[in-house]
Amino acid sequence: MKIGWVLFRKEILEHIRNYKVIWMPIVFILFGLTEPLTAYYLPEIVQSVGDLPEGTVISIPSPSSGEVLLSIMSQFSTFGVLVIVLGFMGTVAGERKNGNAVMVLVKPVPYTSYIYSKWLAALVLVWVSYSLGMLSGLYYINILFDGIDFNTFIQGFLVYGLWLTFIMTLVIFFSSLVQTPGLSAFYTIGSTILITLFSGYMTKILKWSPGQLTNYVNDLILHERWTENLSGTFVLTSILCLSILLITPILSRKIELS
Repeated sequence: MKIGWVLFRKEILEHIRNYKVIWMPIVFILFGLTEPLTAYYLPEIVQSVGDLPEGTVISIPSPSSGEVLLSIMSQFSTFGVLVIVLGFMGTVAGERKNGNAVMVLVKPVPYTSYIYSKWLAALVLVWVSYSLGMLSGLYYINILFDGIDFNTFIQGFLVYGLWLTFIMTLVIFFSSLVQTPGLSAFYTIGSTILITLFSGYMTKILKWSPGQLTNYVNDLILHERWTENLSGTFVLTSILCLSILLITPILSRKIELS
């Protein structure tokens, strides 16, 4: 436990030194702010840059608060996931490549402490960044639109946060198996795309797939309805994250010894 705490503090300090604790929250906050502001001022933006004839009236229906919140999550599904992958693809692979992993593991440091400290530090940074982005978006939604039910927001926040946690866990997993950060990013993005595609086409068979979380959260926010399938998906995704965490140190140790 003591070794794990020391390694966790080391990882947090490393995130501070490479400015991840600054640029990652800023990216999420910018996306959280941009979507509600863009949705609210879209008619004025189109009017000012559209080069339309004089007297033309732009009438764009105002989106609901739920739709604006979903647009924020949509941005997180693309750029947010990319930020997470790029931010943590070298967590283990980068240290293995430059030799830092050997310097740490040559000491009496368990592989579990080594891997789990990195995962926990990444989890803290991802959730802090994600929380700041969502709260900044919620602030402007409440100011510019009708606002959104707080319980619905919390439920959607937790469901989508689990999806980002799953992605982050995949990044750590692949980073512990390969020698270069680029391969880790490639495998993570590729796996995410495949999971999303198969979940979209095989909705009945893969109704509890992690890739369904982003679909179920739409129904949750727009209709304020927590379905049975969402409960099953939430539980299964949590189990998958824990299972990946359990096998990661074992596989990483075998690769390191080989």
